[in-house]
Amino acid sequence: MFRKFTFSALAALALTAGAAQAAGEEGHVEDIDFSFEGPFGAFDQMQLQRGLQVYTEVCSACHGLQYVALRSLHDEGGPGLPEDQVRAYAAQNYEVFDEELDDFRAAKPADHFPGSNLANAPDLSLMAKARAGFHGPYGLGINQFLQGMGGAEYIYSILTGYTGETKEEAGTTFYGNTAFPGGWIAMAPPLSGDDVEYADGHSTSLHHEAEDVSAFLMWAAEPKMMARKQTGFVAVLFLVVLGALLYLTNKRLWAPHKVKKNA
Repeated sequence: MFRKFTFSALAALALTAGAAQAAGEEGHVEDIDFSFEGPFGAFDQMQLQRGLQVYTEVCSACHGLQYVALRSLHDEGGPGLPEDQVRAYAAQNYEVFDEELDDFRAAKPADHFPGSNLANAPDLSLMAKARAGFHGPYGLGINQFLQGMGGAEYIYSILTGYTGETKEEAGTTFYGNTAFPGGWIAMAPPLSGDDVEYADGHSTSLHHEAEDVSAFLMWAAEPKMMARKQTGFVAVLFLVVLGALLYLTNKRLWAPHKVKKNA
């Protein structure tokens, strides 16, 4: 019995040590106060438009958004581009292969963003949703409950976390990054600040560009987030009203019986 207890204790200690070591290898993720966070948060339309510009002029050279339809740029709660601008944006920036024509043609709003141009460049459609930026102690997910998944914060931290250090392994150059697990990443710094010129005159510092494109990629991963929040709020309100009505109805139905019993 004592031997079994000792073995169980040692196994638990080993698991705890392994979890602590794994947690120590995770990078540092900044907590950014994005407008869409919280139960009543909403996407900043101008920020999404700026993030779209950063993605188009910088990120799309390597990465794709194959699960995002170009027409969704017009949707309410998203970048909100007018339909004519969506058509012009699609035609000017992308080509798609048309099987009927057996040739490439200019993209239309009904088409999707192209996929990644490089085999080792991940598609960004679901990046902000797939990457958890905040982890609770011992895997309980407490921080995720309080702060959200933190996918947008993870992307922001990657973009701003380069240390300037480099190393080469097996012919591949790695770049020091405080946010990437292990501290080294194969992607060169994509942003340096002043990479684009915003039409609204907003600052193009590294941190502002990183915030804008991170917010845009959060929208790309969750384009219906605002609609779901609104539906959830209505559902909760309905349940509160229904609960109150059921309580009052129950009280009214049983009130005479309770009086008789007490009498």
